[in-house]
Amino acid sequence: QPNFKVVSDSLQIEQSVVRFDLVNAKEITFSAELHALADNTARLKINEKNPLYPRYEVKDSLVGEPTKENLKLEEKGAESARIRWAGDSVAVITYSPFRVDFLHGDAVVTSLNSRGLLNFEHYRQKRAAEPAPPVEEEHKDEEKPAGDNEHPEGEEGEHHKEEKHEELQANTESDGEGAWEESFKSHADTKPRGPSSIGLDISFPGVDHVYGIPEHADSLALKTTKGNSADHSEPYRLYNLDVFEYELDNPMALYGSIPVMLAHSAEYSSAVFWNNAAETWVDVSSARAKAGILGSLVSYFHGNDETPQMDTHWMSESGIIDLFIMLGPRPRDLFRQYSRLTGTTPLPPMFAIAYHQCRWNYNDEEDVAGVNKGYEDNDIPVDVIWLDIEHTDGKKYFTWDSAKFPTPARMQQDLWQYGRRMVTIVDPHIKREGGYHIHEEAGPKNYYVKNKDGNDYDGWCWPGSSSWIDFTSPDIRQWWASKMSLDQYSGSTKTLFTWNDMNEPSVFNGPEVTMHKDAKHHNDVEHRDVHNIYGMYQHQATAEGQVARSGNEERSFVLSRAFFAGSQRFGAIWTGDNTAEWSHLKASMPMLLSIGVAGLPFSGADVGGFFKNPETELLVRWYQAGAHQPFFRAHAHLDTRRREPYLHEESTMLLIRAAVLARYALLPFWYTTYWQASKTGLPIMRPLWVEYPQEKRTFDMDDQYLIGSDLLVKPVTEKGVSSWSVYLPGSDQVWYDTTDHVRYTGGRTVSIGVDLHRIPIFQHGGSIISKKPRVRRSSTQMLHDPYVLHVALDSKLSASGELYVDDGSTFNYKNGQFMVRQFNYANGKFTSKSGSPENQYKTASWVSEIAIVGQPTKPSKITLQHNGESRELTWYYKDSEQRLIVRKPAVNIADDFTITIA
Repeated sequence: QPNFKVVSDSLQIEQSVVRFDLVNAKEITFSAELHALADNTARLKINEKNPLYPRYEVKDSLVGEPTKENLKLEEKGAESARIRWAGDSVAVITYSPFRVDFLHGDAVVTSLNSRGLLNFEHYRQKRAAEPAPPVEEEHKDEEKPAGDNEHPEGEEGEHHKEEKHEELQANTESDGEGAWEESFKSHADTKPRGPSSIGLDISFPGVDHVYGIPEHADSLALKTTKGNSADHSEPYRLYNLDVFEYELDNPMALYGSIPVMLAHSAEYSSAVFWNNAAETWVDVSSARAKAGILGSLVSYFHGNDETPQMDTHWMSESGIIDLFIMLGPRPRDLFRQYSRLTGTTPLPPMFAIAYHQCRWNYNDEEDVAGVNKGYEDNDIPVDVIWLDIEHTDGKKYFTWDSAKFPTPARMQQDLWQYGRRMVTIVDPHIKREGGYHIHEEAGPKNYYVKNKDGNDYDGWCWPGSSSWIDFTSPDIRQWWASKMSLDQYSGSTKTLFTWNDMNEPSVFNGPEVTMHKDAKHHNDVEHRDVHNIYGMYQHQATAEGQVARSGNEERSFVLSRAFFAGSQRFGAIWTGDNTAEWSHLKASMPMLLSIGVAGLPFSGADVGGFFKNPETELLVRWYQAGAHQPFFRAHAHLDTRRREPYLHEESTMLLIRAAVLARYALLPFWYTTYWQASKTGLPIMRPLWVEYPQEKRTFDMDDQYLIGSDLLVKPVTEKGVSSWSVYLPGSDQVWYDTTDHVRYTGGRTVSIGVDLHRIPIFQHGGSIISKKPRVRRSSTQMLHDPYVLHVALDSKLSASGELYVDDGSTFNYKNGQFMVRQFNYANGKFTSKSGSPENQYKTASWVSEIAIVGQPTKPSKITLQHNGESRELTWYYKDSEQRLIVRKPAVNIADDFTITIA
């Protein structure tokens, strides 16, 4: 008997939606809607028809109501219906058993419920427990067999057994132990509304790799969790938790959750977004599609009976099924489609993408001044100095320890003289202490999360007895935002920004160090429904408060540890409490890549490791890696030795300084890439397959990556190595080592010497990137510095590039106060012209040099045409590197000009 089927005659076709009823094996009726959305996207919603209580629906992950697309009913038969929208997007709805197959063109892209695992526990009245249905021995989870020479048919048979067991579970609705109340150690979950889980299987035919669903300390390409040869024995878990010294190569839950999965093959790419903020588990298995409608469709279009397939099984504790299906067909399309749903990362202020110095904790104002002096005396740039929880008065946020930080505003002003800013930590737990102004307001106004009995939720965190702000309420978020204002946050200035930590939320004496699931939020919503989005709401409120503080003139910067789909709209995140070990340096790359492909590009890992003391070589290598990742911050635990760069012996200090200077020189390129990401939704730190989608060799590669599309980086993650292998994609592409300017053809692996002074970094042939190499103490002082343009020629001796410029801090760019320059080199001519009709931004920055690599011959004459005048330029050519340096064009970067090389 099918677990779900479409109720006959319930199918209704409207302009952009197909509505129908589903009935399960227990004759419970559910409502379903399949929406056709713009840009090759679909949305499936399944909810109870007449729920005993309202089911929670996540809304604030989205930027708004998705744009609808008119659909066309191509076929409606006795067994299925076929609809089309947006040209090539097709969905086939099968009635019994219920399933939906999505096609893009001739390709079956995604299949829902093809394994019959759709599950929806309806709200119901509690009844006496019934005995669980018997499970045959062969259906029980199997031990992994010894040896690895099993016949493939054996694996397939095992997979079939597990499918049968899953199907049995999906059709079982039990009121037995754990259904209506549950215990975890000394904690109880009363489950006042009873069991409410949902589940659905989602298959991706034609692919061998799926990605996303961060955050996990695991590989970029997701590993299998089901089957005879599964890599993991547990599903991937999405449940925001404060995890102490997390394990690597593990599907365990970490600090953030983005329920987005991408599937990619050389032929096409697709993705799904499971819009649910409850605890979620995802099983992943590899299979072959050959049976049922999906198999027949694949066979029909592809001419064979089998195709690779990745099967996934999504399970959430509560909520509804609200699934977005993005049909690509290429990786860049997926990022655009997802960003249309949940938004992009807005352009951050320039200082936010520069270097940050943090520690738990800088002890007092004298300590902060000493850190600032250490950077000054050693000519190392830094933009932000951070203060952890010890700066407060007794862990009361929005306060200062008056003995250690008696003049916080003056301390910030002293930093600002160097163009530097400060960040302080503001967590969501509020100390329950009389006289503390935040508590005195939040308590009487009922701004706290409530416990199951309706009283203020009282738990234990850094301050001791604490309560948690209920950020799920728009009114309470607005109140919190007002606390960022200068008159509310005593001792703050406009150069003070914010770090939201512990917002999973972390509750030291709670189950799994978090909040009880039966706690109550705004509108009587249980915490189980909103757990994974709670931290995002604090992130949002804090960012909006910073913007309001400036009269809506200045951009915000907020770092959050917890995150969800949509968090990218509010700022940066980091990978949490890592460890000073080589393995954690290596793990930071797949972790950041996974977060990036799931739509949150502004992320980083604590440089040097939060726990323990890094050896010198590891610290240097971590700085070199961090300097080439989106968010660049050094941070360390209270019990570690001080490790600021200037504290090391001179040789080590100079190596770290060089890495930091490399970051600052590339800030124009980074800033342009962030601007592009704000428009397109593309990740900033990209897997190679994003730009080279047909190169199968890159599909499981996560130890090297691209910054934008033009720089390839492979950090050194092993101790004591002198050479490092790098794969250069694109057999018809050209790459240049940015250290020695050696030219390489792509489509092969090369070995690069990597003494402690360098890591492999390559510029893509055919690109032009901008740098500001002048050494400054902070990015603020670089605003009008001169540019050096780096031109890397392709095999046709041409190149192009883009530069975005604005004031680096305000929202004036939204009113035309910005500049886009388009650079092009072809046929011996370099041209710079406006890339936007607005281009109202004025700058004193000029072009001091143009460096061209891949120039095969020494020129005889170089001429500049600018403002109707022509003059010759001086130059230098190094034949052994085929490198031409054009000196001092001395034109304003905002001007049109042409340089002719004869």
